[in-house]
Amino acid sequence: MGLLLHCALLLSFSTFTAGLDFQPGSKPFGQSVFVKRSNTEEKAAKIVKRSLPAWLASSPHHKIKRRSTEQGDSCKALQGFDTKLADNTHRYTFNDLSGSVSLAWVGDGTGVILALTTFQVPFFMIRLGQSKLYRSENYGKSFQDVTNLINNTFIRSEFGIAIGPENSGKVILTGDVSGGHGSRIFVSDDFGKSFTHRDLPFTPLMQITYNPDDSKVLVVLSNNNEMWLSEDFGSNWKKVQDTVCLVKWGRKNTIFFSASLNGSCSDRGMLELRRTTDYGKTIKTVANKIYSFGLGGRFLFASVMTGKGTLRMIHVSVDQGETWNMAQLPPVGHEQFYSILAANDEMVFMHVDEPGDTGFGTIYVSDDRGTVYSKSLERHLYTTTGGDTDFTNVTSLRGVFITSVLAEGDSVQSVVSFDQGGEWVPLRKPANSKCDATAKDPEKCSLHLHAAYSTSMRLNVPMLPLSEPNAVGLILAHGSVGDAISVMRPDVYVSDDGGYTWIKALDGPHHYAILDSGGLLVAVEHSPTQPVNRIKFSTDEGQCWGVYNFTDDPIYFTGLASEPGARSMNVSIWGYRDSLLSQYWISITIDFRDLLTRDCEDRDYVQWLAHSDDISDPNDGCMLGYKEKFLRLRKDSVCWNGRDYEVNTQPTPCPCTLDDFLCDFGYYRQENSSECVEQPDLKGKVLEFCLHGKEEQLQTSGYRKIPGDKCEGGRMPERKEIDLSKRCVSDLVGPELLVDSQSSKSVSIVITIIIVMLLSIAAGVVFVKKYVCGGRFLVHRYSVLQQHVEDNAAEGIDDPLETNHTQNGKIEFHDDSDEDLLE
Repeated sequence: MGLLLHCALLLSFSTFTAGLDFQPGSKPFGQSVFVKRSNTEEKAAKIVKRSLPAWLASSPHHKIKRRSTEQGDSCKALQGFDTKLADNTHRYTFNDLSGSVSLAWVGDGTGVILALTTFQVPFFMIRLGQSKLYRSENYGKSFQDVTNLINNTFIRSEFGIAIGPENSGKVILTGDVSGGHGSRIFVSDDFGKSFTHRDLPFTPLMQITYNPDDSKVLVVLSNNNEMWLSEDFGSNWKKVQDTVCLVKWGRKNTIFFSASLNGSCSDRGMLELRRTTDYGKTIKTVANKIYSFGLGGRFLFASVMTGKGTLRMIHVSVDQGETWNMAQLPPVGHEQFYSILAANDEMVFMHVDEPGDTGFGTIYVSDDRGTVYSKSLERHLYTTTGGDTDFTNVTSLRGVFITSVLAEGDSVQSVVSFDQGGEWVPLRKPANSKCDATAKDPEKCSLHLHAAYSTSMRLNVPMLPLSEPNAVGLILAHGSVGDAISVMRPDVYVSDDGGYTWIKALDGPHHYAILDSGGLLVAVEHSPTQPVNRIKFSTDEGQCWGVYNFTDDPIYFTGLASEPGARSMNVSIWGYRDSLLSQYWISITIDFRDLLTRDCEDRDYVQWLAHSDDISDPNDGCMLGYKEKFLRLRKDSVCWNGRDYEVNTQPTPCPCTLDDFLCDFGYYRQENSSECVEQPDLKGKVLEFCLHGKEEQLQTSGYRKIPGDKCEGGRMPERKEIDLSKRCVSDLVGPELLVDSQSSKSVSIVITIIIVMLLSIAAGVVFVKKYVCGGRFLVHRYSVLQQHVEDNAAEGIDDPLETNHTQNGKIEFHDDSDEDLLE
């Protein structure tokens, strides 16, 4: 029986709930998947190399610095590591011919790993499969075969292993009843020590999801699009609603779902958005005519069909759907989409696709209401066919995002923003790298990073960029140095300051992981066709690397696996050995704890000011209104941060300057200027928008504060909104859902406006004035959004990804599933 010979590793460490027109996506929390691959590799598509567009050519506002020690000092720090690592290397051989392995960590710091192997073959009109379950209590150093706990049931690999939130210890495995009739789940609330099986009165269409606030409450859709709910961890189920197309958990036990009135989810654009806060006892319709919906931070988004019938627009609610505002974004047609790139309680990044099959769109950034948007980045790469975007949230430093633009000539180039989308600039060329042959000027080029688009093009890129919130400033990524991303063999680059400066750390593609809160990096060379037996490690953030031979008998490597959160000292190397008659899985776990022989002390840390060249300069380091000083491990300190290590930061507010403000609606920044000036074609015109069901007149000095900016005092431009007391009418979400009933005075004003408009038309006066809240839009408003670029203005939401607002204020976002894309 011929098994597939090549293995890939996919990692995703969180789930999400945001999105309109959602793109394909993620695996469950803390789950790694290894799949044996075919030897046949598709050739990479050619990426044309061109120079950077003129508007990305320079960055006068951002300073460059690097926190370093003299190379050589830290390289001498590690001595005699072979014996220590050999004594702490643990091998486990699986008597298993399965083609794939799914790993899941159960709990934080428990050491519990579940490994589910799956073997499946088609047989006429049915599929035959076998699953085996293994459990480890020591971070993968050894496993126990516990397949008997699931009665040898075939577990559906597409649903993987559903791990409960936080440290609940809950696990759900979804399987098929023998003979293919019906479904069964196996549930555990003791970290997988024991399982109880429960037959389901339906066949799941999706993975069962936990209530984030109460892990015993579950919701799922059936293959008949019925929504089922359990309040007792799967013992009993009740059907809540028929013909449900999408369901998501909101906050405080709230469930949002879209439902069809005609019994078919194919009629998108005529769906209803409904809400229940008591597990289905009462259900309220909060919007209609929706195409899809998504959640991000405190925002609820609905992609709604306009009265035109072919266009969609985004509505936003901050009170769980009680009231809605129309987002000031361009409408999209049937061939376009919106996507939520990132969101927290303060702001939203939204991608809006360009008309036609261009492969790019525009990123917009919202205000703190999620309603008014400014343009942030044009020609943002986001393919419509595969749904691939390189947008990356650098979680290791506040305000930093990296993505790709599609330049003229279809070249792909990387850009970075250090101020939450205010300004995008090229990545600086690493000091220890030379420009490749694509560079027009051999002395001037920039670093370009490989991300999701490169993997979709089958380039030799085994991992996406990696950062962790507790590894301050640290980023690992594959890339090339030139005028654009190269299709040639990439190298691994490391930044220790959040993306300002980079070094070339490893030659060629590697799998890599961050351990001990950044105190230890590990990497294994990506070698699809040749077996490997070496792992590389660094204790100085990638400047120097030790090499350890973990086995005398090389294995075909599939990927690295380490506990989510980057606090562990254990890393598992997964692969298989290929004999004449069979292939079997091998797991080799290395515990690096004894390599770091002592705990870190105060003397091992140094004070570091983020976004700064000079820590002694009182005016340096201000970003989004405040400075942050961190205590970070010295590069030459070989010690253990420990699982209890927490990022130590000292925030200091800064006085407000123009850098703390975006250009407001109708204004833009001219090149090489921080002043916001009025859009020429809008001078003297009244700017109107709709807020809470009323038309408002906007009075502004041209600036609005960046969401999340904490500056105090200093220069504070004025910005006022005056209520015109005019009622807005909408045929989208539904008038009764947008606003409460208005007074007779408001009604008379609306009637007067209508009469004036009719008289104007009768007189032959050509006057276009269409209200956004009425499913129409101001012509000049969208000419603003479509015609000019504000260098430091926007954020994006196109592909709904669930986002989490963490305690340290960082924005987290994750890949989404097919259901999570708002269109």
